[in-house]
Amino acid sequence: MNLSRRRTPWGVGALVAVAALLLALPLIGLVQRASWSTLVDDLTTTEARNALVLSIVVSLAATLACVVLGLPLAWVLARTRWVGRGALRVLVLVPLVLPPVVGGIALLSAFGRRGLIGAPLGDVLGIQLTFTTAGAVLAATFVALPFFVLVAEAALRQVDTRYDEVAATLGASRWFTFRRVTLPMIAPGLAAGAVLAWARALGEFGATLTFAGNVEGETRTLPLAIYLELDTNASGAVALSLLLLAVAVVVVVALRGRWWNES
Repeated sequence: MNLSRRRTPWGVGALVAVAALLLALPLIGLVQRASWSTLVDDLTTTEARNALVLSIVVSLAATLACVVLGLPLAWVLARTRWVGRGALRVLVLVPLVLPPVVGGIALLSAFGRRGLIGAPLGDVLGIQLTFTTAGAVLAATFVALPFFVLVAEAALRQVDTRYDEVAATLGASRWFTFRRVTLPMIAPGLAAGAVLAWARALGEFGATLTFAGNVEGETRTLPLAIYLELDTNASGAVALSLLLLAVAVVVVVALRGRWWNES
């Protein structure tokens, strides 16, 4: 008997329907509330354009940082065996479950003007990260890095290590083997991880607001602009929300082959 074609019990079907409605109704409400006649105007105001440009800059810079820092992390987690690997994995996963505001406070404690690293940076080098675009990039990187690391690690684990061993027997160095053998094989996974990290960085709110503030032209990304618009221009807030919703849908559809199999 083909179990995949058995009829779904009515109780399970009812719970699935409730869950689907729970997920769909807020999105339907957002679309229904949109002022379509003023949508273009709401998305092309000076504030909206500035927030959009800043969001693109911050999210792309954070994604680049995630790739540069996350790929070595993923390689260590996937390919090495050492006593500190478990602690390193916990460290990578913490930002996933940490409330964003708490993450912002943690960043402030480390990189703020009186923080563990921020105080020496300010006193010796005159560098300030709070209330700056660099601070917004740091906050976005902090929350987005785990997404890239997890996907990259999974991609590395799927590659048979015997390819590395064969390359080594032929005289290839570790770096050559990684660059010419492993990297092309995990490229789709790395691309998926980068897209996920970018989407998370684009939607970052709590850590950015707490650590970098809400400064026009410096740290006011799209989510912060939406928060500000709620009190003064509800239609503008909904329009910007629809823009982020569209980005989220595009990301999910683009990565559907890596998240589920429709066959």
